[in-house]
Amino acid sequence: MNEPPSRDLGRTLPYDPTERRIRSFVTRMGRLSDGQARALDTLAPRYCLPYEKSATDPNRFFGRTAPTILEIGTGMGETTAHIAGLMPDKNFIGVEVHIPGIGSLLKLIDEHGLQNLRLIQHDAVEVVTHMIPPASLAGVHVFFPDPWHKARHQKRRLIQAAFVQLLASRIAVGGYLHCATDWEDYAEQMLSVLSSEPSLINTAEGYAERPSYRPVTKFERRGLRLGHGVWDLVFRRR
Repeated sequence: MNEPPSRDLGRTLPYDPTERRIRSFVTRMGRLSDGQARALDTLAPRYCLPYEKSATDPNRFFGRTAPTILEIGTGMGETTAHIAGLMPDKNFIGVEVHIPGIGSLLKLIDEHGLQNLRLIQHDAVEVVTHMIPPASLAGVHVFFPDPWHKARHQKRRLIQAAFVQLLASRIAVGGYLHCATDWEDYAEQMLSVLSSEPSLINTAEGYAERPSYRPVTKFERRGLRLGHGVWDLVFRRR
């Protein structure tokens, strides 16, 4: 079968080149399908939010007042769209740096008629730092972040003490932080870091059962068949 038409992607991301922070991602060149390109052209003006260095009430992006969930790293968007579809009473903001993923999720928003989902194509640390007001989120999802499995690269892992402290400050009391990974040593690091944050409390004794709202992806299902583990962690804001 012929591959779907695609095009080289050479767009640069709007990052300040003077910043020296170690980033938890690599800005990759990508392949943008025609469908993704059409979605970006036609749907991004409606569903993508511009990055701003000023905090604002997330409700203004949706024209209604509802609990807001932030998802960091939406990938190709299947999980994000699934959860948003399950919870139409909540607002969702997805943050992703890679443009093909944004295009793919925009297609899903259109196909499923999701009105409660907005996207930001930017570095999540900067989004959380500058755009999200303190205590404004009902929850945060961080599913399968890059494990940076080589020891010399692990300083790039997203779930570090400073970032968890920042995330916790943006979650309202009673809100939650849900992380998931399929790398055991990263799961151990996540458990240690989250347990050490005084404003968070674990909802389980160690790792949590997978909440029913998080679907099992095809990659996760394949890994489970091969005997690989998956670890969920759900912490509440005190």
